[in-house]
Amino acid sequence: MQRFGFLSFGHYGPQPGSTTQTAADSLLQAIELAQLADERKVDGAYFRVHHFATQGASPIPLLSAIAATTSHIEVGTGVIDMRYENPLQLAEEAAALDIISGGRLALGVSRGSPEPALRGYEAFGYTGSSDPRGADMAREKFDLFLRAVEGEDVADADPRQFGPGARLPIEPRSDTLRSHIWWGAGTRETAEWAGRLGVNLMSSTLLTETTGASFADLQAEQIQRFRAAWKDSGHEGEPRVSVSRSIFPVVTEQDARMFGLRGDRDQVGTIDGFVSTFGKTYTATPDRLIEELRADAAVMDADTLMITIPTQLGPQFAMSILDNFATHVAPALGWRGATSAPLGG
Repeated sequence: MQRFGFLSFGHYGPQPGSTTQTAADSLLQAIELAQLADERKVDGAYFRVHHFATQGASPIPLLSAIAATTSHIEVGTGVIDMRYENPLQLAEEAAALDIISGGRLALGVSRGSPEPALRGYEAFGYTGSSDPRGADMAREKFDLFLRAVEGEDVADADPRQFGPGARLPIEPRSDTLRSHIWWGAGTRETAEWAGRLGVNLMSSTLLTETTGASFADLQAEQIQRFRAAWKDSGHEGEPRVSVSRSIFPVVTEQDARMFGLRGDRDQVGTIDGFVSTFGKTYTATPDRLIEELRADAAVMDADTLMITIPTQLGPQFAMSILDNFATHVAPALGWRGATSAPLGG
C-alpha cells in the first residue's frame, strides 16, 4: 500500500444529528474535507456517483472545485456510471478536469451499481440496450470515450470550412488523461478485460461472484489476473490498482463508543441478481488493525487504499478517522506519507 485516501458516498437528508441535511451541505462539506485532507497530506479524495438518490450524482463540478483549491491530493470517482453518460461530453469534461488538477485525476468509470430508478439511464435519453442491466451500453460508450480521449477523430467536419472528408477530435485534450482512467471491476473476468484494455483497476468492497474463498483472497486473485492480462497485452509501465475498505481505528474512548471494538465478517448475498461476496468492516485498536490489514492480501497487493468514511458528522469528524489511520496504522502497511511518485499507469 503506497497511497490512501477517503471514499465518500455523499449522503444527505433531514436525519437527526446529521450535518449534511441538504445537497448544499454535502457538496460544500466535501470540498472542506478534501481541503483538510490535502493539508494533512492524505493522498486521495474519491467520490461515489449515484443517480436518483440523495447522494452525489454529478462529480465533475465537485472535483473541479476541489482540484482548484488544493495542491497535491488526487481527485477521483468510484465510479461514474457510463450508462448515464454522453461519452464525448465526458471526454471533454474529464480532459478539462485533468488539466485543472495538474494531472491529479483518477477517473473511475464502470457499468455502475444498482440505482433506485428502473433503467434510469433511459430517462436520461439513452436507450437501445439489449441487456436488462445496460452492461452492453456501458461498454460501447466506454469504447467511444477512450477513442475520444486518445485523440481519434470522432465527428465529421463542416466541409465548407475544412473541405470534403475531414473529421474532428474532441477539445480540450489532456496528454495525461488516458493513464488516469480506471475501470471499476466487480469480477475477475472484468478485471482481466480491463488489463487487456490497458486501464487501471478499481475494486471495491464487494465482488459480484463467490468461490468459497475469503473476500480478500478472491480480490487478490482478481488483482493478479488483471496485472497478468496487462503484461500479456504488452502495455508499458505499471498499472494502478485500488481497493476500498471500511476501516475505523479505535484510539480514544470516544472512538470506542462510536464504533465499538468488533469488526464484522465477510458475507455472501445477492445484489442486482448476482450472488456476491461482501468484504468486512475493520474496527479495532491500531495494533489489531495492523495485524488484520497485513493479512488482507488485496490491501497489501494494491497500491491505493480507499477508506469509506461516514460524512454525516461533519468534515472534522471524518478527518479524525483519516488522521488516526495515517498516524497509527498506515506507516506499518508501507505508507510513507503523500508520495510524489508519478500518477497513472
